[in-house]
Amino acid sequence: MKQEKRDPTSHRTPSQVKKMDHGYNAEPDNIKKRTMRNTARAKMAKAGLVHKGDGKDVDHIKPVRSGGSNARSNLRVVSQAKNRAWNKKG
Repeated sequence: MKQEKRDPTSHRTPSQVKKMDHGYNAEPDNIKKRTMRNTARAKMAKAGLVHKGDGKDVDHIKPVRSGGSNARSNLRVVSQAKNRAWNKKG
């Protein structure tokens, strides 16, 4: 059995990447949610509140997965550490 070589940047084999691209990530519901998140970042960048490489995330106060919108009143700028750590157990 031949093993595939892992991509050093993603730590996944090409077949694993392909499986993700054609599976979960390609579901219409997940595409819509990803589009909303990207649009929120673009909206805040246009307003001058975030910049590429600034270490900030655009956070939905009511999450997209819970039916949150991209209205300006539902968006805020927070540090990556704060936005990505709230969910940790411990």
